[in-house]
Amino acid sequence: MEQNKNYTAEDIQVLEGLEAVRKRPGMYIGSTSERGLHHLVWEIVDNSIDEALAGFAKKIVVKILKDNVISVEDDGRGLPVDIHEKTGISAAETIFTVLHAGGKFGGGAYKVSGGLHGVGASVVNALSEWLEVDVHKNNEQYFIRFSDGGNIEQSLTKVGTTNKTGTIVRFKADASIFKETTVYNFETLNTRIRQLAFLNKGIEIELIDERNDEILVRNYKYDGGIKEYVAYLNQAKNPVHDEIIYVEGEEENIQVEIALQYNESFNANVHSFCNNINTHEGGTHEEGFRLALSRIVNQYARDKKYLKSDESFAQDDVKEGLVAIISIKHPNPQYEGQTKTKLGNSEVRKIVNNVLKDQLERFFLENPAVSKIIVDKALMASKARLAAKKARELTRRKGALEISSLPGKLADCSSKDASLSELFIVEGDSAGGSAKSGRNSTYQAILPLRGKVLNVEKARLEKIFENNEIRSLITALGCGIRDEIDLEKIRYHKIVIMTDADVDGAHIRTLLLTFFFRFMKPIIDGGYLYIAQPPLYKVSKGNQFVYAYNNDEVEQAKLKFGDKFNIQRYKGLGEMNAEQLWETTMDPQNRVLIQVEIEDALEADEVFTMLMGDDVAPRREFISENAVYVKNLDI
Repeated sequence: MEQNKNYTAEDIQVLEGLEAVRKRPGMYIGSTSERGLHHLVWEIVDNSIDEALAGFAKKIVVKILKDNVISVEDDGRGLPVDIHEKTGISAAETIFTVLHAGGKFGGGAYKVSGGLHGVGASVVNALSEWLEVDVHKNNEQYFIRFSDGGNIEQSLTKVGTTNKTGTIVRFKADASIFKETTVYNFETLNTRIRQLAFLNKGIEIELIDERNDEILVRNYKYDGGIKEYVAYLNQAKNPVHDEIIYVEGEEENIQVEIALQYNESFNANVHSFCNNINTHEGGTHEEGFRLALSRIVNQYARDKKYLKSDESFAQDDVKEGLVAIISIKHPNPQYEGQTKTKLGNSEVRKIVNNVLKDQLERFFLENPAVSKIIVDKALMASKARLAAKKARELTRRKGALEISSLPGKLADCSSKDASLSELFIVEGDSAGGSAKSGRNSTYQAILPLRGKVLNVEKARLEKIFENNEIRSLITALGCGIRDEIDLEKIRYHKIVIMTDADVDGAHIRTLLLTFFFRFMKPIIDGGYLYIAQPPLYKVSKGNQFVYAYNNDEVEQAKLKFGDKFNIQRYKGLGEMNAEQLWETTMDPQNRVLIQVEIEDALEADEVFTMLMGDDVAPRREFISENAVYVKNLDI
């Protein structure tokens, strides 16, 4: 098509109303994948939560109806139904058709709100096949319906009388927008709804799935709020003191809630929220929390002569085994970036610090037994940190990597461009041999690991640094670990876990994933970690053969070959020769890689604790509940 050389006002396309949302949905909901689909639900649920936080709603009911229709109902005031002065249409219609229209821009309807831009309801309408709203208000029931991305099908109409108040929103996501899937995941919705109930004490939230014959119902209401959240997160971690420390306060219209408890583990799990949004990257509220906690524990330890006057615990010492929830409600939050994952308000640091400092100091003085437990744990962590410091020096890369010093026998690639380089972490010498022979040595490096990797969930830092396989891995990657990690120094932009397709291989894969999650999480967040998917079978007939990655592909191969075929089941990578391993698992043209992502860091923490921690009961329960889904035990 010939391009117009003249660039005039006629070339500027103006997208009116909700058309802009349908044209660029990713700008408003992040993506049109499964994550974006679920984001629609949260936009509507957040409005009901805001109504509850304002003191007007007590219960919210979220339903997944037949055909994956979503219904969100609350018992709040009901949307306003009078005519909006600026738009000339009803306020309810305005909320669902005009971007940046809502009760969250200084009109006094809401003190705080999870929604930042006021685009929630209208964006959901724009991306729906249809959306309808029932409003119960002033003893009257009103109804409005939109279709095809927000077009009015039925204007706001009075349809009857009622003795209740509240709003019901029902919508069906538009399959032409959400091409990947329009099917809601019950557990994804359940996890977030439970989290919202924890974060908003006293509000009842119910989730009902009516898609199948057996209706699923989950009901959550936590009068203890984030105290109960900490208890839930610590249920498999053996707390070292019974009482959960809880503080709350308000300064400059900013509400602060903090709950914390220590456990026997060596990992810290501090999770922060602003207006119910999980700020994964932390921010000023976490900074204020860390400063106050470190200062108070250090001061108490010095006052009680656990430390000399010139000694101090590091922040890591004070955080070891800590589970904490920081939740603030802010009338005007400022986030860094578009993802709402890091809070930037500078005044919050001082406010959180003040609230925690005053109340935690009092707690320490009034509860000397608990205070001693916390200080003793910090003392143990401090000693372990100093021991680990010496071991850590061995893992730091000084100049060129000395391959001969690596017990894992790294076979490096010749490329020094990290963006092109790949590291395959391979189980055992046999598979390592095939991988080394089959690889493209220009950009593919091989690191064979011997035996089971250390379970870092149960090990102190110095033990981790003393472990040969872990040290080999850290040194090979070259970017450091934990707070010292620097992705600018990483030597490979693709790190591929390649283990056998059996129970032992799955265990080694889980051990490695635990290590990366606990000690190198930025590698996962950066999109550098992958899991290889070697084929499970080779189906052959004469000189013809195909590789099959699951049972369905085996059946397709059988149909292709007819009768008299052979099936070879690969249980170990070492069973493949170098050529087979290359063409099935390592060749970028043919291989299947799964990128490791963290949808929810809180949920991931729970799963790793349950699978890899000391407490057997939750693991047994998990296995019992999920055994029904196992099709191939040795895969």
